[in-house]
Amino acid sequence: MNAMRQENSTPGGSRYELIQLIRLALPLVAAQLAQMGMGVVDTIMAGQVGALELAGVALGGAVLWPTLMLFSGVVMSMIPMIAQLNGAGKDSQVGEIARQGLWVALGLGILLTAALKNAGPVYLALGIEASIVDVTMGYLGAASWGMVPVLGYFALRYFCEGLSWTKPAMLIAGIGLLVKIPLNYWLVFGGLGVEPMGAEGCGWATAWVMFLELIAMIGVVVFSRVSRLGPFTQFSLPSTHQIATLFRVGLPIGLATFVEFGFFAVVTLLIGRLGPETVAAHQIINNLSGLIFMVPLGLGMATSIRVGFNVGAGDVASARRVGWLAMATSAGFATVSIVVLLLAGPTLVGLYTQQAEVIDIATSLLGIVACFLIFDGIQVNAMGALRGFKDTAVPFVIAFSCYWLFGFPIAWILGFGFFAGLDYGVLGYWSGLAAGLVAASAALALRFNKISERAQSR
Repeated sequence: MNAMRQENSTPGGSRYELIQLIRLALPLVAAQLAQMGMGVVDTIMAGQVGALELAGVALGGAVLWPTLMLFSGVVMSMIPMIAQLNGAGKDSQVGEIARQGLWVALGLGILLTAALKNAGPVYLALGIEASIVDVTMGYLGAASWGMVPVLGYFALRYFCEGLSWTKPAMLIAGIGLLVKIPLNYWLVFGGLGVEPMGAEGCGWATAWVMFLELIAMIGVVVFSRVSRLGPFTQFSLPSTHQIATLFRVGLPIGLATFVEFGFFAVVTLLIGRLGPETVAAHQIINNLSGLIFMVPLGLGMATSIRVGFNVGAGDVASARRVGWLAMATSAGFATVSIVVLLLAGPTLVGLYTQQAEVIDIATSLLGIVACFLIFDGIQVNAMGALRGFKDTAVPFVIAFSCYWLFGFPIAWILGFGFFAGLDYGVLGYWSGLAAGLVAASAALALRFNKISERAQSR
């Protein structure tokens, strides 16, 4: 018994690794909640203007956030690369990775800005009402100016997180949320010489906050202990080799995130055909489930850092232990969340809107959301653990298969009602979302077991 206690409390032991994981995860969870809170602010304020404005923000977000996650995923390759170098004691190579990551962020940010400004035809081709499209493009056109700054912010954030320093993201995201609330209110509802902008005001507030977050993160890196690693002490031209490595590790990360977020986004676009009330209800439930998801997402990012550090240090047994601890912790949190959501869900929905039809539709979706919370947490932590091993290509294939080849056909069939007796509308779409997450959680956990066992046997 004493030997077991000693093993658990020493480096590499279960208790030690759980403490390290939680220490890393708490600031990341807070940062993710703050980032998600900005979307909640948009949803609540747009909802107070009307269902049309809320639908515009929802449909704009359905394009903005998946594409941003795709591009930020490429930059996210900095986390496992820097974490492994840090674990191996090769800190002298970290600064160059940061500089090349910033070049990648700049190029991708320019590309994303152009894409968002020209997204209108996509919405019209899906048969969405022109009035909703006009509101959506007002939101996207304004928010697009924040894409270069936010990807630069992510590059510097991931530089710090790869070094196991996660507090800056929490502080900056928290301050960003505090700035976002009054700025959003001012631009959405008008005042002090500014005309009410509605959904477009949400977009401008988002862009300004993204710019301020970049400035703050530059300050953190320049005036803190990580400056010794030299991200800004010299200038580096783009390196074909380093950028290719970032894309090789990061593009599958971005694509895996994109296919998951894109899965939800395309379903949102399809639900757009059901009218602004249904879209508004879907957006409210998406926000609630997204807030809960920020905890396992932050834990999954911490898992990637800690697994990568242990792999770099040559301690694969500890890396494997971290992965399973993260999945178990996430499942426990999800269990508590299910109880809270089922008991307080209707009250929470009422915070977003007073429209009875929207509240009824949103409340009817709570049971389905509760069903997949455990599986959603397991899949994101399994994915994070695999990234710590730099295993990103196969997890992308798994994610694509589970979401698009399995979950999406179910959503399409049950949502559109192609067969008699199977026309469930928005409930059908959410059933497909749940099915995809269940499949992904099982497949990714099995993949982690295989990869970590293979690495441990070497």
